[in-house]
Amino acid sequence: MVAAAVAGCAPSTSGGGNGAGQDEKSGTVRVWLFREVGNKPKEKVVQGVVDRFEKQHKGVRVAVQYIPVNSRAEKIKGALNDPDSAPDVIEYGNTDTAGYVADGGLADVSDEFAKWDATADLDPTARKSVTVRGKQYGAPLFVGVRALYYRTDVFKDLGLEPPRSLGELAATARKIRAERKDMYGIAVGGAYTYGALPFVWAHGGEPAKEVRDGKFEATLDSVGAKKGIRAYTSLFGDDNCPAAKCAAMGGNETVEAFAGGKAGMAIGGDFNRQAMEDGAVKGKYAIVPLPGVERGSIAPAFAGGNNIGVLKSSRHRSLAVELMKELAGKRTQERLFDAMGFLPTFSDTRKQAAAREPFVKPFVATLESGTKFVPTSPAWGRIDASLVLPGMFQQIVSGKQGVAGAAADAARKMDEAFER
Repeated sequence: MVAAAVAGCAPSTSGGGNGAGQDEKSGTVRVWLFREVGNKPKEKVVQGVVDRFEKQHKGVRVAVQYIPVNSRAEKIKGALNDPDSAPDVIEYGNTDTAGYVADGGLADVSDEFAKWDATADLDPTARKSVTVRGKQYGAPLFVGVRALYYRTDVFKDLGLEPPRSLGELAATARKIRAERKDMYGIAVGGAYTYGALPFVWAHGGEPAKEVRDGKFEATLDSVGAKKGIRAYTSLFGDDNCPAAKCAAMGGNETVEAFAGGKAGMAIGGDFNRQAMEDGAVKGKYAIVPLPGVERGSIAPAFAGGNNIGVLKSSRHRSLAVELMKELAGKRTQERLFDAMGFLPTFSDTRKQAAAREPFVKPFVATLESGTKFVPTSPAWGRIDASLVLPGMFQQIVSGKQGVAGAAADAARKMDEAFER
């Protein structure tokens, strides 16, 4: 969903060079956070944390810089190569944890994590997102999941009910397309990895499995994975979402199609609500969990989101860890939900949020039914960036390869990345 957001150039609030192993108890603690669209509410919440922290720690100043996400790859590399320009605390995408650990960038905070009482309420997938080989390298900040958006007016006009299985989903999509030729039944994208993976997981498949500590092996060509790939790619065609238009679509494009009134259904995240409210479907949509294979079940969703971590090069380790806990703590997560709609990673905090805001209930139900995460390997970043899974889906929906051949090719490419 959201990726890491850090910069390698020295911020204007730089407080001097860093030195791994040092633990200064005063001075400037530097923080880099992700700049959101409409960032002011987030800044207000964070400023409240900063004000409290500075009052509690005399002689300490917290300098926060908000960093654009689009240049993250080069900038984080620069920060790791030049500790003098690096912050003490960073916000980063949860799929990037393993890569940053492999690069020696994140500090192991396992001891402090174990002593933090709040972690008893962390959901398992959020905990996994900061864990590499049994050690913790940060604290989860928020989680994002996807569910099924559908057009209430179209469903009413056509006498349809929200689908309760993936089979019903496909049949419902085709009914909508048959009656509304100007609409996709469900908008799907050949480049929508995190919209497709729930189909794989629901059929018992996995993109990869851990064969030993930290070592992964691709399993896209397993029986369950191929069933899921087949179920997803069957939604591309003139009877739902024509391959000529939909093969190249990613998650943003499918959300835009639904928001613009061009689809009866779409798989979208809790973080896509504003797009719907700003679009043609305002007041004409509802949300349910994406169903699984069995009627009434929920398909496992990818648990995206962001984490807060401490850089290994920090010269203020103790202060940085305490600030990490404050920024990712229950109080802050509750306020970020109210300000930005970010779903908390603490189960009790999330339930309280859902009680106040009914919109999030389908997403909470999805989280509570069990979510999935990508392989915690630094290779996943390379696999994702090189579009291995989108390439596989596009080969299939274009008719260039069958499911078995495309899955085998993708698995081979994944294994090559895992072995690097």
